[in-house]
Amino acid sequence: MAQIKKIGDQTKPEYIIEVYDNKIGMEGFLVIDNTVLGPGKGGIRMTSDVTVEEVARLAKIMTWKNALAGIPFGGAKAGIKWKGGSNNLKKQFIQSFARAIKPFLLKKYIAAPDINTGEKEMQWFVEATGMFRSATGKPANICMEYKKCKKCGIPHEFGSTGFGVVQAAKVAAKIIGLDIKNATVSIHGFGNVGTFAYKFLTEMGAKVVALADKNTSIYLKDSLEEEIIKKLIKNKKDLSHYSGKAKKIKPEDFWKIPVDIMIPASVTDVINDNNKKYIKAKIIVEAANIPMEERVEDELLSKGILIVPDCIANAGGVISSYSEHCGHNIKKMFNTVEKKIKKTTEIVLQESLRKKRNPRHIAMEIAKKKIQTNANKKSRV
Repeated sequence: MAQIKKIGDQTKPEYIIEVYDNKIGMEGFLVIDNTVLGPGKGGIRMTSDVTVEEVARLAKIMTWKNALAGIPFGGAKAGIKWKGGSNNLKKQFIQSFARAIKPFLLKKYIAAPDINTGEKEMQWFVEATGMFRSATGKPANICMEYKKCKKCGIPHEFGSTGFGVVQAAKVAAKIIGLDIKNATVSIHGFGNVGTFAYKFLTEMGAKVVALADKNTSIYLKDSLEEEIIKKLIKNKKDLSHYSGKAKKIKPEDFWKIPVDIMIPASVTDVINDNNKKYIKAKIIVEAANIPMEERVEDELLSKGILIVPDCIANAGGVISSYSEHCGHNIKKMFNTVEKKIKKTTEIVLQESLRKKRNPRHIAMEIAKKKIQTNANKKSRV
């Protein structure tokens, strides 16, 4: 069963779809925020406390993110209430949700991974819909022939979001005259985004001195031991299994460590009134969605910290989705992520410094202008 609300006000979502499957206890939401630039694009979040309000907030961010990235997608997001259970039950939830929203797929919405969903769940999704292009982030071995061309999945597990975060960090560092090689970095979050940010930063020569996940924070002044951290990542172990020279520190002390670049890559509002006063970074690159409120951004900017907002920094995932949708290979996907994020970061940060304004405000103006221009063109057709 689905409840559908179509909203005409452009400041509100175009559609809010609430989905229920009483037989298995599935409850889900799809918010299609804006489709002026193309079908709404955004992942499916599976958490126990996901709400329509949360999904709508994230769908709006996807509208701006896709417009800024210069890709022909609108903004959308989905959520399924998930308290945990067997793989079989999770598959039933995903596929029930997929079938319920099928009338909106391709023209209004294309699915993707998010919290608690990945390549496996995207495979389940397209199997239920029978439409290869109804979701991106599929396993690399899931392919189809299209116009004599083989198109395959590009899972987010390849690290496109973390890769994009590092490209944004590199541009921001250059702008303030900081060499990314030997720059000190702290990363809060040790999931897909944080671990790939670590990988690509260390490959560039940056020194990651602090890492944190939900249970453990570690710090080593001269740089964390790469072999130990890479082994944890390879074995999919959290930081509680770390056994090197670094000190395990209190969670609140993570924010007190002076670094050149800080990367919040964990949860919403992780930088807040409790820790903002401790931060001593030159650059903050927002790898997580909404890692701080806008007023906190303004306070940190007033202290001279350069901030790359989430709508730019973590767009690598959706750019990867665009590449998969177009049938690109992995190499071309990474090239596209690098090109688009570097270009947007450069434009927004330079304009921000020139006008002495919050980069988020500059980014929003650019995104809104793109959407309005397209809306005007469509209205004249």
